[in-house]
Amino acid sequence: MLIDTHCHLDDEQFADDLDAVIARAADAGVGAIVTAGADVASSRAAIALAEKYDRVYAVVGIHPHHVQGFDRNGLEAIRALASQRRVVGIGEIGLDFHYADGAPREAQVRAFIAQLDLAAELGKPVVIHDRDAHAELMQILERRNGNPRGVLHCFSGDLDMARRAIDLGFYISFAGNVTFGNAQSLQNIARALPLECIVIETDSPYLSPQRGRRNEPANVGQVAAKIATLKNIAASAAEQVTTRNSQMLFGLSE
Repeated sequence: MLIDTHCHLDDEQFADDLDAVIARAADAGVGAIVTAGADVASSRAAIALAEKYDRVYAVVGIHPHHVQGFDRNGLEAIRALASQRRVVGIGEIGLDFHYADGAPREAQVRAFIAQLDLAAELGKPVVIHDRDAHAELMQILERRNGNPRGVLHCFSGDLDMARRAIDLGFYISFAGNVTFGNAQSLQNIARALPLECIVIETDSPYLSPQRGRRNEPANVGQVAAKIATLKNIAASAAEQVTTRNSQMLFGLSE
């Protein structure tokens, strides 16, 4: 069995054929799919999809792109959503300093810390987004006492950062971009990390192994196969260990 630990099934690119997308994932051996919220509305949509499809689970949270205006009401809305039966984590949360006109960094930091605190309080894992904010993000995590467990999704840092995150108890997630021909640096990181610290994802509909095409959860097997190739192990071994890691991360039953 495979687990896609991160995708966005509520994206409009899936609006016309989501039933077929889920069916293809099942046919490809994907036993569980975690779909992520980015704000209150998309978090509600993620829950609705998890309630509709047996193999889908939701994480809920406020993405750094959407933190302007984040306040106590927003945090309490996420708290309420997190209590729903099919919610297995808080996410997608984090920091994104890539865009000059993006959300103010101070607002991103406040929302990130507030949601880390919420996850720790609720005993939920966190799904962390990090883009061009490696030093700031690690500084926050390393200065905290009692970090929630979690995962750095679609990892984009260096090997030292990955090892520091693992030392804090986090998993490192690799997406479809690890299969790209120009991703040697990312592939070297995947090769160097212990398999017991790795989970896999598609980040659908983005980062398709077939570049230029829509990605979907059925393709997570290609990520597992690439990890296996990099580590010179059988694909079945990569699938088995990353699945077990994902189950432990999100508290999923076998």
